[in-house]
Formats: sequence, structure tokens, C-alpha cells
Amino acid sequence: MKILIRHGQVLDPGAGLAQGCDIALAAGRIVGLNRVPPGFVPDRVLDADGCLVLPGLVDLAARLREPGHEHAGMLASEMAAAVAGGVTSLVCPPDTDPVLDEPGLVEMLKFRAGKLRQSRLFPLGALTRKLAGEELTEMVALTESGCVGFGQAEVPLASTLVLQRALQYAATFGYGLWLRPQELHLGRGVAASGPLATRLGLPGVPVAAETIALHTIFELLKTTTGARVHLCRISSAAGVQLLRSAKAEGLAVSADVSINSLHLCDADIGFFDSRARLSPPLRQQHDRDALRGALADGTIDALVSDHNPVDEDAKTLPFAQAEPGATGLELLLSLALKWSQDSGLPLVRALASVTCGPARVLGAALGQWQNSLGRIVEGGVGDLCIVDPQAVWTVQDQALHSQGKHTPFSGDRLPGRVRMTLVGGQVVFERR
Repeated sequence: MKILIRHGQVLDPGAGLAQGCDIALAAGRIVGLNRVPPGFVPDRVLDADGCLVLPGLVDLAARLREPGHEHAGMLASEMAAAVAGGVTSLVCPPDTDPVLDEPGLVEMLKFRAGKLRQSRLFPLGALTRKLAGEELTEMVALTESGCVGFGQAEVPLASTLVLQRALQYAATFGYGLWLRPQELHLGRGVAASGPLATRLGLPGVPVAAETIALHTIFELLKTTTGARVHLCRISSAAGVQLLRSAKAEGLAVSADVSINSLHLCDADIGFFDSRARLSPPLRQQHDRDALRGALADGTIDALVSDHNPVDEDAKTLPFAQAEPGATGLELLLSLALKWSQDSGLPLVRALASVTCGPARVLGAALGQWQNSLGRIVEGGVGDLCIVDPQAVWTVQDQALHSQGKHTPFSGDRLPGRVRMTLVGGQVVFERR
């Protein structure tokens, strides 16, 4: 299908492009930017008057609950949530059921996602078999099946020796490790250590759980030539400082932060509100402020939804027993816009954190899409979202496409609303 998008304000943070122009799409590609090719006759014209035309969002952290919840149709619902939020490419962690530690499982997941013809799916493979932290997986075979990196999801590695061997192995083949920095024994609490957790009687997770893990990772990186690590969900001011120092030393590290940690702090737990039971836990206000500053100056590379749909039975429990997680795919764009408004940050910088920034983290792992995902370039892939920047909407749990109806932002009024999402030059979501 040939599509012509007219009258929109095209904004591509990766190229610094911000101007009103038309976009012509054919055969899944952008064939005209600020021009219509000779003889181009569109099958459909999309009027984007008053709207921003953005690269499709790239989300580096979204759980889809498949394999494991096929009976509930989780993959279809969560992919629908993604395109409703303008997310056209997403990375899913390996802690599914069963764990993504076999090529056949990865191939099945990608096949099922491809049949839905919605967002592009980039799975992470398990770093160790069953995420048990003992035996490394067959990274070569998993990469050939479609994995873009390897990690332990929320399961910390107990053995520094296993981590060292993983870095050495991955460096040999040019693979990246995706690690959530959390020391195994200190990270077993349910809230961030501090006066609030003490007052509520909740087991705390100290900042040291993050910084000890970061020190270990960075020291091993210094001795492993060619190793690359992406740090998932940095949560503390101390962690930010260590990350900044590591980058200044030239270590090959990147990092992301969740929408929850960017906007909320431990006070938002309120009176044991299980919607704010998250991992990593919400920390103090000075941590949140440091995370905002690090994302703004590029120390942190990407903003992620940290989408984790939790069902009703697992969430509506006492705070300490509730399963951590919140829905986020449909909130990612609006919370990036809100961050821009709240901090006075230029819009293009905020949008870079959900488009070209995360695409750069993926880098060569994107293969044929490396130079066009998260971008709007002539000849590039036609993954776009059309957004009404003036719209304001209220987060209503039951109106979310995701089967996870729990979010700490429930009832909040947020800026910006996706009107249409295109993947491969085809309209995959249209708000009625």
C-alpha cells in the first residue's frame, strides 16, 4: 500500500529534523521526505494537520508474558498496547515460562509476534540456562534465532566468575550483555531503604545493592577487551555517578531508566499502594532528580516503559506480597512529554530518549534496520507514529489495551495522544 502523510510537523531527534513536510511511503519504506516522488499515487492520504509525525518509539524493556500465557492471549493484547502507545519496536527480557534459553523458543515467539503484524519484537536470550546462574547458554545459536543480547532479567548472578566468563564469551562474538545491577542478597527487600520503608515496616533494598553490582560489572569490564554491557533500570543517584565515571573512563556501557523511577519516588507508595510495588523500588526524591538530570545530559541513554502486566490476583495483595510490576507501554510517550514539560527540557531531547537513543543502544544487533529504526530517513523503514501534542488524557485502568490494568499513574492527566501508528508503512493502530 502507498500512503501519503500530509500537513504534519515531522520531528526526527536523530537528525535534528523539525519541520512541516509530507512523507510518502511505499513497500514498507519512506520513499519521499518533504517531496512526493514523480508518479506517486497514494492508496490512502493521512491528514496530520496539528500533529507531530515521529519515528516509531523503541522500548528496551517490555514483558509480554509469552511464552507462558498463550491461553490468555497475552502476546496479542500486549502488542496491541504497544502500537496504541506508538511503540513500533520493543525488546522483551528472557524471564518467560519457559525461559528463552533455547533457539526453538525464540523462533516460536518471533513467529507468533510476526503473525500479529504489529510491533517489531527483539528478544533477549537468557544468559544462563534457566536463569540459574551456573551454565552459560549457547549464545551463538540464540543469536542466529533472533536474540539481540543476553541477560538475566530480574535474577542477579551470584557468581562473579560466571559473569566474567559471560563477558569474555560475549566479547569474542561481539554480543552485548543486558544486566540489571542488583546484588543478590541485599536486593531482597520490597521498598527502597530509608525513613519511609522503616516507618511502614517494609524490608528495604539499600542503594548499595545497586552500587556493589555496578562496581563489580565495571571492574570486570576493565579487564575484558571488547565487552559491552547495557545496564537496565538504573535507580539511584549513586548509581548515576558510577555510570558517569565509567563512561568518562571509556567503558563500553549504556543504560536506561524506567518511566516509574523518572517520575515517582518512595513517597508515592502512599498507604501501602501495591500499584507502586515495583522493581527496582522507587527511591528518594534526590535519586529521582539525579535520574532526570542523567537522562537529560545523555549519561542515561534511554527511557523505557518497564512494562510488566500483572494480573488482578497477584497485584491486589498486601504490599509486601504483591507481585512487582506495572503496565507502561501505553504511557511511555506521554510520560516522556510530561518530563519535557515539567523540566523545561527541549521536546527533541525528550523524544530522543524513546527513539534514536534506544535504537543506538541496540546498534548492530538490529541488523538490516540498524540505520532506520528510531529515525525518519528517506529509504528507511516506515515505522512512524502520528501524535496530537495538545491532547490531554486521563489514565483509566480499564481503558488500557494491556491485560495489565495496574499502574501508579492511574487517574493522572497526561499530555499527548497517539492518533495513528504505522509499522512497515502500514497503519496498525488508529484511534477512533
